[in-house]
Formats: sequence, C-alpha cells, structure tokens
Amino acid sequence: MVEYNLQVTTGSMLHAGTFDSLYATLIGTERQSERTELTNYGLEFKVGHTGTFTVTTLLSLGCLLLLKLEKDPYHEFPENEWFCSKVLVTTPKDDVILFPCHRWVSRGELVLLRGGRATKAFEDDHPRLVDQRRKELVLQKQVYQWDKYAKGMAFTFNIKDPTSLPAEIHFSVSKAFELSHTKDATLAELNLKGLLDSTEQWESFDAMKKVFWFNRTPISEYVSEHWKEDDIFGYQFLNGINPKVIQRCSKLPSNFPVKEEMVKPFLANGSSLTMEMKKGNIFISDYKIIEGLPTKLIDGKPVALTAALCLLYVNPEKKLLPIAIQLGQQPSENNPIFLPSDSESDWLLAKIFVRNADFVHHEFVSHLQNTHLLSEVFAIATLRNLPMIHPLHKLLIPHHRHTLHVNILSRARIYGPGRVLDNSSLATEGSTELMRRALSKITYSSLCLPEDIAARGLESIPNSFYRDDGLRLWNIINSFVKAMVAYYYPSDSEVSWDSELQDWINEIFTYGFLRNSNSGIPESFETVEEVIKFVTMVIYTSSVQHAAVHSGQFDYLGWIPNAPLILRKAPPTTKGQSTMETILETLPNKAFGACTMSLMWLLGKKYDDFIPLGTYPDQHFDEPAAKQMIKDFQAELSSLSEAIAKRNSELELPYNYLNPTEIENSVTI
Repeated sequence: MVEYNLQVTTGSMLHAGTFDSLYATLIGTERQSERTELTNYGLEFKVGHTGTFTVTTLLSLGCLLLLKLEKDPYHEFPENEWFCSKVLVTTPKDDVILFPCHRWVSRGELVLLRGGRATKAFEDDHPRLVDQRRKELVLQKQVYQWDKYAKGMAFTFNIKDPTSLPAEIHFSVSKAFELSHTKDATLAELNLKGLLDSTEQWESFDAMKKVFWFNRTPISEYVSEHWKEDDIFGYQFLNGINPKVIQRCSKLPSNFPVKEEMVKPFLANGSSLTMEMKKGNIFISDYKIIEGLPTKLIDGKPVALTAALCLLYVNPEKKLLPIAIQLGQQPSENNPIFLPSDSESDWLLAKIFVRNADFVHHEFVSHLQNTHLLSEVFAIATLRNLPMIHPLHKLLIPHHRHTLHVNILSRARIYGPGRVLDNSSLATEGSTELMRRALSKITYSSLCLPEDIAARGLESIPNSFYRDDGLRLWNIINSFVKAMVAYYYPSDSEVSWDSELQDWINEIFTYGFLRNSNSGIPESFETVEEVIKFVTMVIYTSSVQHAAVHSGQFDYLGWIPNAPLILRKAPPTTKGQSTMETILETLPNKAFGACTMSLMWLLGKKYDDFIPLGTYPDQHFDEPAAKQMIKDFQAELSSLSEAIAKRNSELELPYNYLNPTEIENSVTI
C-alpha cells in the first residue's frame, strides 16, 4: 500500500467552514487514486483549521499532477459554502507539494487544482496538464467578460450587480458589514442634525466643523484650521490627494499673461519671474482638461467649473506658494489674474475655485480613471489569461483583491446617473467626457513614477514627500519584480514563447487603452526587461499610487471649503466685489457639503480586513527562491516604513500615505 498525506486548510474568514462531506482524488502520471472522503462530521473544516488525512493507493501514482476536490452535502445540515485555502500533499517519497486553492467551493462542485512549481504554458508536457490549463482559461473567460462602459473609456467587468459576483472576488462578510455600518451610522448622524436635505447655506465656517461629532483626524483638524493659508494651499499640490497636476514652468503659457510687475512683490528681494523660472523655482497647475465640460444643472442653470491656471513659487524658505491665479483658459478683462495682494476674500475665493477644479480632476482622473479603472483592467486581464499555475498570476493576484467588487459597487452607488458624484460640478455626461479625455491623453510614462517626475520637472522641488516616498517604493517594487520575473523568465525567448503572457498584455492594450499606440503602452512583450517594467507599474498603480490619491481623502477633502464638490456661484469677473459672505454663498449648501464629508469619511476609512503592501496571507508560491524574494521584499518595505516614521516625527504635518504599513496591497475601497 502507498500512502499520500494531505493537510487541508480552511480559510480564516467568517463562515469559511463547512459541515458538508468533502472528497479528494489524486491524479498522477501513472494513475489516479480512488475518490476518498475527507470529512469527519465537519469537525476538521472549522474556520482557520488544518485537517490531516490519508489517501491510500495500491501502487504509486507516478509524478503527482492534479488534485480533485469535491463537496457533497452532509444530509442533516443545510448547504454552506466552504473556503479552501490550500492543500499540502506529502508523497511516499516525502516530497511536499503545495496545491493553492483560495476559493469557495459549493455543494456538488468539482475543483481541479494544480500543484508544484509555477509554470508557463510551453513548459507543460503532460496531456492532462495541458488540458487542465486550457479548460481553466475557457471557464475563466466565460465568467470574466469585458463590457463596454462608454465610448472612449476603458472596458469594465460585465457584471453590474454586486450580489452577482463570483464568491472569490466578493468582499469578505466582515468588510461588507463594516462598510454598510459606517455608511448607515454616518447618514444617521447627518439626518439627526437635519443636514441631509437642507438647502440652506452655511452660516459660518465654524458651523461646518459641527457636521460630525466623531469623524475627525489630526490632519483634517489641521486643514480646517489652516486652509486659508497660502502655505497649506501650495503644500497640497505636492503632498495632498492630487499630486499629479503640478509641473515645472520654464515659460509662461501664452494664455496666462502674468506680468513681471504683478508677481515681483512675492518673489525674493531683487529677483524676477524670469530669473526664478531659470532657477527652476516656478511651477504651474493647469486644469485645461476640464475646459468646456458640461456641468450639473441647478434650477436649470449650469454650475460653474473653471479650467483654472495657478502659478506657484518655491520661496527661499522652501515653501511652495501660489503667486497668480487665472480662473479660465482665455484671458480677458472679465477673467482677471488674481494675486496674493488682492483683498483677502478675492484671493481666498480664487483659491477655492482652483480647489474645486482640483477636486474634480482628482476624483475622476487621478483617482477613478488612473487607479480604479486601470486596476480593474489589469485584474480582468489576469483572471482571463493567466491560469493559477502561471507565475505572474501568483505574483499579481494579491494585488487584484476586491478590486472588481469595489468598482462594481462604485458604479452602482457612487458615480453614474443618479449616484453620489452626480451631485458634483460634473454630472454624468461631464464626468464621462472628462475620463474619456484623460484616457486619450494617458501615457505609459505618466504611469511610471520615475519618468513622470522627470517629465514634470519635479526632481528637486523641496518637501515633495509623495515623490520621495513614491520613488523609493517604485525601486523596492521594481527590485522585487525583477528578481521574480528573471527567475521564471531566464531569457527573452521565454517571454516571446509565453502565449498566455502575450494574450494578457494584448488584452490590457486593447480593452484598457483602446489600442492607442500613442500611449506608449506595449501590445506585446519581447524582452524580460519589458515585462519587469510593466509588472512594476501594475503593482505600483494598484497599491502605492492608489494609496497616494485615496488615503488622504477625508483629511483634505472632508473640510468643505478646502475641496468643494460643487460651487453655487459663477467665478468673479472683477476684483474688489467679494466678501466673506460671498464665499459662503458660493460654497456648497448644507446638503451638498454634508454629502461630501460623509462620502470622504466612508472612502477614506481604514477597514478591518486591510492587507498592507507586501503582505501575502494566501500562499501562492512554494518555491524556496520565490519565498525568499518575498521575505526580502517585506524587509525592504519594513526598513522604509521605519525611515518614514522617523521623518514624520519631525514634521508639523506628517505625510504617511506612502508608509508601507498604510498602503493596501490592492484597490479595495
């Protein structure tokens, strides 16, 4: 008799266990075992438990190829799904083979698992393995299908109802409950205070501080106290939730006629605008991309949304300060250039219109389009084209966790006709057009941080913690990916031979970037280096970049005047006509303002099932070399985390969004 020992691990999430009967069949190169019952009245399949079983055969099965799991109901209990994390099989020769599963198994379902070293398609030389690989991808392509959301936008997952999602990509029970509870509690507080449907304007800025009793953070408190200051206004272009617009200005745009005498009082003594531009101290944020977009109608009139231009200066104290603002792309007498020397209310109102434009750009371009929707494309392409045994599936799948669910939930509740963000300056038509424009202009370089920083001339601007931390994280991720990819692809020829890899990148190019060759996105791979760079970008976008534009939402967007979702009055056309009362009349009313704050709290909250970057609770790799690479990656992240914590301890306004312990592995909220 020949014995194979099985260690079967049940997931640790809520309701992962089962009382149903389970069966295993081992399939080898020579023969397969009998169907063997594993269950012991369900006691071995409790949450987080590992059960040990034996499969006995008369003769050796040969090299072990596949493991078949089946689930039948135990007759005294109603059916309940079982989450199988993994199965370890010890062969008669004492070889230990990992069979990753990480999926829910339903009654009557048969699951066929591959074990052993991660392989590419051309490395499978046994007909059973070739057939299993092919059938897995056929099934995956039936489940995960592309859907054309809107013309000119990236394709999305074809399922629209979150309750219809495959169990493997669904939120955990605890995450779903916590999300629902947070939303209900927040709305209940707003309703109790009579803010949900109030069309009244705010009586004062202090009144806005009383929207929530408990939903506050140290940074949101700091912003509410200092938001009027030029220092915090400029700081946000570098370290706020939208650090993707600012760039170095070596020559003024022809449509932004700032004169030397206008800004000379705000520059260093004896200096000039021309001199400061040559020194690299002048920067610009230009929101031309939102020019002419259709905006929301209130009482039949379109609300204001300005395609502003903002000129900024790094002063001798290394602070980035605004020195000129034009609230529209076309200069004219009715579109004056506002300056820090204008009246307090004029200058503050001009900054508020810039912040409104930045809010819109952040939510629909930097956040939604360039992290959520692109990460959805990456996830679908991985699930459709890379089987579980493929090394890049194993590497990437933790960085796709919950992404499809959160995006479907967002389309159902947050953006689109009648959704929350339909109450922003841009209604659905305008936001769709903005994302269409953004995708048509996106470049591969803009998604790769080192190239993006260089292209925008931000290499030496002081106090850019987003840049500093982001570049270090890019390099750490790149080193990890380089080690992994080089291990599984020792030569460029193996990249060319990998048909699944080529299908993966081709679908991303086709459905994510609409075959726009001007984007620089590859449609195929020829070299190992090309794969390393692209996979680095995918992981960085789905984790680090999302954290940069997501995590600080309540901190900076939760304070209404600092990031108004919508503005009720047109931008000023002359100077000297505004007052603080004008500003209150321009800001969102109580209902709109409270809506923004509640949404930002819901989105910015750190939920209990948070998995930090580089943490892999689900084991996919079994090769010692790969497991060591993961440990090295984690050590590098830990070292960076300590360095960031030390730096932050010395800052008045700490930047912690790119601390590895605060970055989630994937887009999950």
